[in-house]
Amino acid sequence: MRADIHPDYRPVLFHDTTADKFFLIGSTVKTAKTHTHTDGETYPYVSLDISSASHPFYTGETRQMKTEGRVASFNKRFGRFAKKGAEGAAE
Repeated sequence: MRADIHPDYRPVLFHDTTADKFFLIGSTVKTAKTHTHTDGETYPYVSLDISSASHPFYTGETRQMKTEGRVASFNKRFGRFAKKGAEGAAE
């Protein structure tokens, strides 16, 4: 192997901010931030929006969309057109 071509592989602390979970994983990611882990050591730190700890596929949670609000909003905007069209079609 050639020297000085491989990235630095080291333990990195990943933080899922949604679930407030920390993962200590070996990685080559470059970051300027550091954070002290529960073991007392300071590691390079990367924050994540979502990981296996918070993703609905892995947690088994289902998220319902607010369809009532969308339907009501649609009917409020376009309901008057449907009523006119329905009356004209019945005649």
